[in-house]
Order: sequence, then structure tokens, then C-alpha cells
Amino acid sequence: MKIDLNKLIIIGDRVLIQPIEGADKTKSGLYLPAGYKDKEEIQKGYILKCGPGYALPSMEDSEAWNPKKNNTNYLPLQVKPGDLAIFLQKGATEVKYNGEKYYIVPQNAILLVERDDFE
Repeated sequence: MKIDLNKLIIIGDRVLIQPIEGADKTKSGLYLPAGYKDKEEIQKGYILKCGPGYALPSMEDSEAWNPKKNNTNYLPLQVKPGDLAIFLQKGATEVKYNGEKYYIVPQNAILLVERDDFE
């Protein structure tokens, strides 16, 4: 089944990450028990979607006779879709969507990203 990520809207400073499965055994050859990889403190995965960023307070004066405009300004995130993110498991929320496992992670839980192209 094809997952339509266009239906998902990420809120605020959060990103949607598809985790990368780790190794099933240690460097010395010992096999890890099921579920061990999910309990590691640090996880990694690819960023699929990003929220708009941090909402900035409006600097407009609101007068009783002047209707309010709903023009929210955002401070954009540093990360972008396609980045390989290394993030703290403690700050992530695991979700299942169409049978797939994803993490919703606030940008402050991301430790670093690997990006192929630099601007």
C-alpha cells in the first residue's frame, strides 16, 4: 500500500522521521533480542516532512474596529526533508500510520543531521 504523506500536516517545530533499522547483532557477533533497538537512547532516520517552524508573535496593533488578520509568521526549521537525522529517543513520539512506524520529533531533540547538498 502506498502511503500518502501529503495528507499529513506536521505542526510547529516537529518533524516526521522514518526510522532506519539497526543491526541485529553486535560487533562481536552476539545477536540482540527483539525490541532492543527500539529502546536505545539515540535513534536515526530520514526526515520525511517538517512543520512550518516556531510561531513568532504578531507585531501588529489590534484595534477594536480593525479586523484581525490571521497572518502567522514562522521562524523556519534548520532541518529539511531528506536529511538523515540522529535524535534522542526520549524526545520522540512513536506513531504507526498505515502499518509503518514513524517518529514525530521536535527539532530540539535532533542532535545532528547529515545532508548531501549544502546551499
